[in-house]
Amino acid sequence: MKARAIMVLGTGSHVGKSLLTAALCRIFARHGYRVAPFKSQNMSLNSAATIEGLEIGRAQALQAEAAGVAASVHMNPILIKPSGDHSSQVVVCGKIWGRVTAANYHRRRIEELLPVVRESYDSLASQYEVIILEGAGSPAEINLKQHDIANMRMAEMAEARCLLVGDIDRGGVFASLLGTLELLEPDERQRIRGFAINKFRGDAKLLEPGVRMIEERVQKPCVGVVPYLPSLMLEEEDSLGLPAIMQTQWTPAQTSDSSTDRALRVAVIALPSFSNFTDFDSLRAEPSVSFLFCRTAEALTWADVVILPGSKQTVDDLLWMKRSGLDIAIKRYAQTGLIAGICGGMQMLGKTINDPSGMEREGSVAGLGLLPIHTLMQTEKVTRNAKGQLAAAVLFGQHFMDCGVAGYEIHIGHTDYEKGATHFSTLFSKDDPSDISRDGCVSADTRVFGTYLHGIFDEDNFRHQFLDAARVFHKLSSPVITNPWKQLREDSLNRLAREVESALDMKAVFDWVGLPYKLHLPEYRSPQLRRAGVER
Repeated sequence: MKARAIMVLGTGSHVGKSLLTAALCRIFARHGYRVAPFKSQNMSLNSAATIEGLEIGRAQALQAEAAGVAASVHMNPILIKPSGDHSSQVVVCGKIWGRVTAANYHRRRIEELLPVVRESYDSLASQYEVIILEGAGSPAEINLKQHDIANMRMAEMAEARCLLVGDIDRGGVFASLLGTLELLEPDERQRIRGFAINKFRGDAKLLEPGVRMIEERVQKPCVGVVPYLPSLMLEEEDSLGLPAIMQTQWTPAQTSDSSTDRALRVAVIALPSFSNFTDFDSLRAEPSVSFLFCRTAEALTWADVVILPGSKQTVDDLLWMKRSGLDIAIKRYAQTGLIAGICGGMQMLGKTINDPSGMEREGSVAGLGLLPIHTLMQTEKVTRNAKGQLAAAVLFGQHFMDCGVAGYEIHIGHTDYEKGATHFSTLFSKDDPSDISRDGCVSADTRVFGTYLHGIFDEDNFRHQFLDAARVFHKLSSPVITNPWKQLREDSLNRLAREVESALDMKAVFDWVGLPYKLHLPEYRSPQLRRAGVER
């Protein structure tokens, strides 16, 4: 039997479709249904590795986590990773399909990619009872609609009942709801069973007259008003959400505090092609950390730890640092400070980056020279979930005790080590224990290290030892409070689901797909945390 389908559409980008999709996944899972997320086409520099060792958008991995299932490549068969203003890398079924311009992709996507989308959706629909689909941008982009495979064409293919979401926090929510519906064809409007207003803060009574008027105007019911939910420990889908979390200058309070119990100042270089900025959510959430996304050399002077993050265009971002003088500032900082590099950031810390095939930028460029490694860009991407053990017993001059590491790799570079170089960790694939490899590198003085592992800071033991070691190095006291990150994420997913379930007419939503809705169910705990024995 083909799965029942609900599709979350938006009046535009960043209206909250991804988190509402995650909430619905958690709600249906809590009611005992086998549920999975699906987004046919996603544009994001935040990605994740699947159980098959393939690449999908980070938002769909979060939604799978909310549903309590392993992330699969079929949940996001097409991922577009912008390489600049005019071209993008297109990942199809988890592997690089090519680099194309927007116009070229627009012309080819229905003819070449719609069958792939259909195959992935049908695969999911045969395994699950309910599919929660997420649209992309707006379904009413009339200049793109003819070739759109992410919104109404997908809703028709899945025979989905659609929920249209507007963001009141951005203003103009009633106009955006009305305008979206007016630009749809009559049969498309028929698929939309109701609308919801998202990110509301204030007095709900002041909103009621507008809700009644728009219901009468569009002849669709408002199924609820979802409140603005601050402090959720859940990642933003892409860079549209980055400005809201980006602090770019240290405050006087941060720089003037000289006490030993002050916060550790961690600065991440905000590269132009910054990818997987979700790597640092767990660090930002730690009470003992002052966190900064920085783009100036001046900001480094106050940092206790500097991190070079992942990049979609590693060489271009390295050249940007050289033009801005950040390369000199980082080398100067390295003489006395602590530095970490993640994926592309690690490659930049090495001696050279060579790209003979032009996967990102053809040619060879000198790195920062802080790690004794050389990177060769290759045509095949490494994508896998991995875990292992630290090979370097000492980081930042401190011993790490029985420290495992875990995360996921998504990179096209191969690392060669100079003689005598120390690697950071020994890894094996979570899905294939025989797949063992060396990862990363540590400088001779142990104050600089790099790793290919995205998500490494999400592991509580490693993150806490990392912070402890940095604090000891800077003669700071141990933190009084540390976060259990995985439990915080689980609590955030449950909070999101509770708030959405309270705000929406869930009986109506369940009725759309012919399923009974039950009140007063016990709190949901993910299978992953149940297996791990994590207590509430």
